[in-house]
Amino acid sequence: MNIDITKLKSGLDDYITIDETYSFSEEELKNSSILKLDNVKINGEITKNSIDDYVINIMVKGTMVLPCSVSLKPTNYDFQVQIDGNIAEIMAEFNENFENNQKTLDILPIIWENILMEIPIRIVSDDISDVKTEGEGWELITDDKEMVNPNLAKLKDLL
Repeated sequence: MNIDITKLKSGLDDYITIDETYSFSEEELKNSSILKLDNVKINGEITKNSIDDYVINIMVKGTMVLPCSVSLKPTNYDFQVQIDGNIAEIMAEFNENFENNQKTLDILPIIWENILMEIPIRIVSDDISDVKTEGEGWELITDDKEMVNPNLAKLKDLL
């Protein structure tokens, strides 16, 4: 997502408004756990401060489709992330190069890295009632169940 910053660089404009909708391709998603990421709304602006650094202030909203941690069914997960800061510093964090003499600015790496940080460790679908949670010799352990090792249960009587 290349943004033309020539008017901002020359001082003709004080800011550049960003109002975009972006859909990520399968190729862009292949090394992440995201199954689908379409219609991501990107709103905000890019400004230039007094020491000629470019500053970004954008809001990224969307719905990513992730596999359910229990059933692996595709599950929608809404996210919203605010990105504020000096573009050169942000790009340096992601090992991307940014030079002030460029005519265009690609903000997609900034957006992508911030979306990746919004992926939850675990997501459970609302409709997992039909999923088998126990069987012969096994059961699904959830966070709300307190498991006691049967070999150590007798020690509890000593206390």
